[in-house]
Amino acid sequence: MDVEQQGRRQPLASGRNDRLDNERWSPRVRRLIEETHALCNSWLEAPLRSCLSDAEQRLYTLAERSHSHLDQQLHMGVRQQLQLHRAQLEQSFFNAVRRRFGRLGAAAEDVTSAQQHPLALLDQTEHEQAAALEKAGARSEARHGTLLFELGYRFAVLVSQPPLEGETLPLGPQALARAFLEASHTLDMPVRHRLLMLESFDSLVIRQLATLYETVNQHLSCDGILPQLRAFRVARSGNDRIRTATAAAASREPERAATPDNTAAATQRSEPIAVLETLRNLLAQQRAGYGVSPSGDRPATAEELQLALGALQQHLTDVTHQATRELRSAQRLREELLMQLNAGKSAEAQRTQLSPEQGDTVELFAMLVEQVAQQLQQGSNAHTLLSDLQLPLLRVAVSDRGFFDQHEHPARRLLGTVAEAANDWLDGGEGDPDRSLAAKLSQLVERARREPPSAGLYTSLLADIEHHLAVLHRKAQVAERRQVEAMQGRERLEQARRQAAKLIAERFETSPPRGLLRTLLERAWSDVLALTLLRNGEDSEVFAARLRITDQLLGRIPVDDRELLLFEVETGLQQIGMHVDEANQVAQRLLGTPEPASLGENAPTATGLAMKLKQHQRLGEHQGAEPAATPETPVLAAHHLTPQEQRIHDHLRKLPFGSWFEFIDPASGRITPRKLAWFSPISGNSLFVTRRGLRSEEISLEKLAHEIACGRVREAPPSRDSLLDRAMHALSGNLRHPPANRPEGDRS
Repeated sequence: MDVEQQGRRQPLASGRNDRLDNERWSPRVRRLIEETHALCNSWLEAPLRSCLSDAEQRLYTLAERSHSHLDQQLHMGVRQQLQLHRAQLEQSFFNAVRRRFGRLGAAAEDVTSAQQHPLALLDQTEHEQAAALEKAGARSEARHGTLLFELGYRFAVLVSQPPLEGETLPLGPQALARAFLEASHTLDMPVRHRLLMLESFDSLVIRQLATLYETVNQHLSCDGILPQLRAFRVARSGNDRIRTATAAAASREPERAATPDNTAAATQRSEPIAVLETLRNLLAQQRAGYGVSPSGDRPATAEELQLALGALQQHLTDVTHQATRELRSAQRLREELLMQLNAGKSAEAQRTQLSPEQGDTVELFAMLVEQVAQQLQQGSNAHTLLSDLQLPLLRVAVSDRGFFDQHEHPARRLLGTVAEAANDWLDGGEGDPDRSLAAKLSQLVERARREPPSAGLYTSLLADIEHHLAVLHRKAQVAERRQVEAMQGRERLEQARRQAAKLIAERFETSPPRGLLRTLLERAWSDVLALTLLRNGEDSEVFAARLRITDQLLGRIPVDDRELLLFEVETGLQQIGMHVDEANQVAQRLLGTPEPASLGENAPTATGLAMKLKQHQRLGEHQGAEPAATPETPVLAAHHLTPQEQRIHDHLRKLPFGSWFEFIDPASGRITPRKLAWFSPISGNSLFVTRRGLRSEEISLEKLAHEIACGRVREAPPSRDSLLDRAMHALSGNLRHPPANRPEGDRS
């Protein structure tokens, strides 16, 4: 077969006139679209060339494996044509991409007509070609869904249109695949070879688009185009029939639809479900049991209800007394709304009442907020924020039934996120609340109370608080990592000290020292050996030299150079923090070197030096720490565990780092969550940290097993449900089986 020479080629994007002309664009929009087009061209050059090279290789492989010389000639002919016209195909592809960028902001009918393929679906081969193209684009949209969602919204902001998707997004997978298909028609080849080229384009271009999308999103975000945008799944209107059918089925089977298991399974899906209708049916069953009769007053319109809620919200915002910042029950909300709806009317005028759906929504929302409050700890911050958000979120709930039906609704997610953030980070019993988070939550709630409710507002608020929480989580991870590294360092130091103490104890058995020498070896030189072990390892020459010094001090081997030995002892003592003068005095006394005449009667005695060594702080020792093991104080045996404690201990050793435990105060019953950040499989010591990553408890696994057996500590069960999900489950459970002591006023 022939061998092709591929010389150096100029970049595809260079030398072309990339300026896009569209009179609909402002100067800033033109600049951003042109910059995005240039980024797209620059990124696509290398993958496109790799795609065409791969297509050539595939054609060569087909020709080599062909059993017919005619097929072999066909494959090699197409390959040769691709080699000859490769530059033309590349230029056609970039021209097609350029045309798509130039149509941004065009009317929908103009885009539709421009996107019509020049070859209509006249036969089966063209149908196969279009099907393969659509399949490749669909796979990529599923793979890069979040990034494409953000791109569609940012381009929509640029050109003042609804979110772009599919082939209307010029650098989306479908648009790029269609542009490549159009470019491939510049070559005369069978459809099966065109499909082969599409496969290469799919594998080497479309599947690698994530980096391009991240780059373009970052570029637009840094230029102020939706910098706080965070993607979440939005239900399409095409699912309305599914929602209606689900609601009908739920009304026929309310008991089955409202079980916690079914509700949990349903909320895990992103498509809308008939949660609101199910809860209303359960509420209607309760009212039938209580004998509530309908009212004959005129129902309020949606506009009147929003005006009443806005007036009530404004009134409560102006009131600064702390006593008014409390959660309102369904009955109280209903009464206050009716007062606002009928304010200024004469006694003879017809009264305005809430419609059945409005009343149900108000009552269900109040019950949901009540369940959220019951999930919180006994702290004031979360309850205060929840009460401030009650009316703004109620305005969303009564106008958008998706608040109950859509698990990813931004206002619903905001309710759960704010409640969890305040509960975990402000009321978690971990010292002073985080001031930055408290300020951020207060600012967020204030915006929700002051600005008109909208999907854009709550999407922005949600993105803001999630970004702040992500920063807090990263800080907590860094703090936790530091605590774990410090714990691991102390663990390694303790092992080194035990090894050094063991080596010295072995030498004491054959050459027992006395006086100052024994104190030096036990209190200081063992730390020198431990530090050398940590830095250099047991098999290093440095550690072997320190052991030789130990043997020379004990008289086990002769001293060749007393000055060198004196220097080595002084250096070792200084490395563990001993003062230079003190280290010199100790070394000279050990080796019998005469004291300088200048000291005279101030020369320290052996007893004085021994006392200083005993008072010297050991390596790695801190105030309140237990004394380290020495040759005279062996390690105590582990506490004998009962069979139950042994089973718990064995289970604890298998737990992964990051498991949560609950520490229970026997006096007050207060439960404090703590995270198992690390434990040593050698010593059995474990480290617990707070949610902020700060050190909390340092306890052995044996003692932890004992505390668990006594009921003072328990392992927190893993929960996949968020705080809001648990509140929803509790709400549906209470509607199915209402508590006996429910106030009569809440039954209306």
